[in-house]
Amino acid sequence: VPCKRRGGVRFTLKGQSSFNMVMITNVGGSGNVKAAWIRGSRTRTWLPMNRNWGANWQSSIDLRNQRLSFKLTLVDGKTLEFLNVVPSTWKFGQTFASIRQFF
Repeated sequence: VPCKRRGGVRFTLKGQSSFNMVMITNVGGSGNVKAAWIRGSRTRTWLPMNRNWGANWQSSIDLRNQRLSFKLTLVDGKTLEFLNVVPSTWKFGQTFASIRQFF
């Protein structure tokens, strides 16, 4: 049964320098993320993320001082892009909510 959520998908940034961990929460639809990608405002391409554990996904590239975008695919095949959801002034430990949601 698809899950309806209030508000958009949330991204909590953890890690340090070249180790980024992103906790992805408040995911509607099937609610189960199958694949995740990250893109910095200077990288220009989608970089795959690896599941660390649970809702945490990681990458090993330094994306500090860049706007961050995410692309998520759920187990049901639905994919959404969350463009520039994180401003370039972000710090580890902050959470950012998108305006987009899976339905």
